[in-house]
Amino acid sequence: MEAPIIPICKRLIFASVLSIAAAAPAQADAARRTDPVADYMQARVADADGDVATAIAGYARALAARPGDATVALRAYRQALAAGDIPLATRAAAVLRDQPGAPADLALLPLALAAARNDAAGAEAATQTLARTPLAVMVPSLRAWIAYAAGRDPAPAITSAGKDPVTQRLAAETAALLQIARGDTGQGLKTVQALRETGSPVDLRLSAAQLLFGTGHADEARALLAGNDPALAALRQGAAAKPTLAYGVSRLLARVAGDLVDQDVAPLSIALTRTALIASPANDRARLLLAQALAGEDATDQALATLDAVPASSPFASTAVAARISILARADRTADALALARRDAERADAGPAAWQLYADQLSTAGNYAEAARWYRRIAEAQPTAWNAWLQYGGALEQAGDWPAARAALQKAVALAPAEPLALNYLGYAQAERRVDVPASIAMLERAHAAKPDDASIADSLGWALFVNGDTTRALPLIERAAEAEPTNAEIAEHLGDVYWALGRRYEARYAWRAAALTAPAQDAAALAARIAQGPPAR
Repeated sequence: MEAPIIPICKRLIFASVLSIAAAAPAQADAARRTDPVADYMQARVADADGDVATAIAGYARALAARPGDATVALRAYRQALAAGDIPLATRAAAVLRDQPGAPADLALLPLALAAARNDAAGAEAATQTLARTPLAVMVPSLRAWIAYAAGRDPAPAITSAGKDPVTQRLAAETAALLQIARGDTGQGLKTVQALRETGSPVDLRLSAAQLLFGTGHADEARALLAGNDPALAALRQGAAAKPTLAYGVSRLLARVAGDLVDQDVAPLSIALTRTALIASPANDRARLLLAQALAGEDATDQALATLDAVPASSPFASTAVAARISILARADRTADALALARRDAERADAGPAAWQLYADQLSTAGNYAEAARWYRRIAEAQPTAWNAWLQYGGALEQAGDWPAARAALQKAVALAPAEPLALNYLGYAQAERRVDVPASIAMLERAHAAKPDDASIADSLGWALFVNGDTTRALPLIERAAEAEPTNAEIAEHLGDVYWALGRRYEARYAWRAAALTAPAQDAAALAARIAQGPPAR
């Protein structure tokens, strides 16, 4: 028997509807995938979340769909540098190059690429472009390295630095390195020493030492690398460098980035450090700075991946571990940071730097008793280091072991009787506990005389005087401290207590309410009680 026609037709219609319904989302997805606006917006969201890989993919698709769009190109350029996607950065830079308001750092990419292939002419062309931007401070130094690479005398480029102090400083450092590179070791070392005395950063020592190792002057190199820092100790083993154009350009870009690392200019820092690595992929100092800049933009995974590229054999390997711990802690990955710090501290060859890092992480996590155990190891390894005893005593005090804390703090003061930080900590801790208050006041007066503009020390002295019954002298000190640091909850609480003792109840409650705005959560109840009833009886 034949099947009815109508049911068959219904089944065919239903099947067609299903196929259309199934195809519609796929077609919509395909449309979204080819929509440059959607790609751009998705990339912006990923960008804001620090998801560099997703942002890169979105910007690349958007730029491919709109190859002349300067807005898309700028975002693509920035993220490509962050991710190290040189082809995309090059494409985006080509779009931006002739646009009004093009980024000042745009010429860094062709400069680095030219330096990497020892192309002096290409590097000069890029330098001419930089000369028309705020990055012109590097131009005399760059031209000196270009002249050296081309076999010419770099001196005329150095002397063209003019009167700008930043340009002069960079040129003087470059002159010192080129003196070493050209065999004038004695004059180069004299220049390095003179610059050190006027505040040049550690980068100059590192670069000069690498060149000294490369020219066979190992003793002079090791003398420049004196110090307890693990990176310096590793470099003393003999990290040689050749004075190539790539080396000079990479070193200069990282040097400038180092000056910017604590400023709010992450895009420029990323551009400088990434192009430093393009010029010389072996520049692990630049790699560390790049990771720090990426972390500042909340690109945590990209920052950690950047540190992964620092090999275990690098002189900066221990510094990379420390940077990783810091980045994890900044990203609120406390458990990961603690675990890594502990592994590093428990290595058989670990020393005070690794112990310090772990102890600091323990303190930040509130585990003061365990932190004290590691700070003690540092103090015992460096028995004349007053700051090691101060940290040890501070951790003991936070852990509630006052007798042991006082002994460690007294040791710190004995080692550094003029050090304001040590005097302040012991003096305040004793005054807070009503222990030998007159001696505490004497210590705090010495600290205040040494640092009269330090609000915390002024507050400590004022509080010790108040505890000792000298409210008249205490009040102006604490008032000035509160004015200098209006968000310091402890100072505001002290000010409220002094006002209360003077009968100025309204002002006292105002000070305590101000303290409550910035105080830790665990202090909220005590401050609320003060506001309602006044300070507890002492």
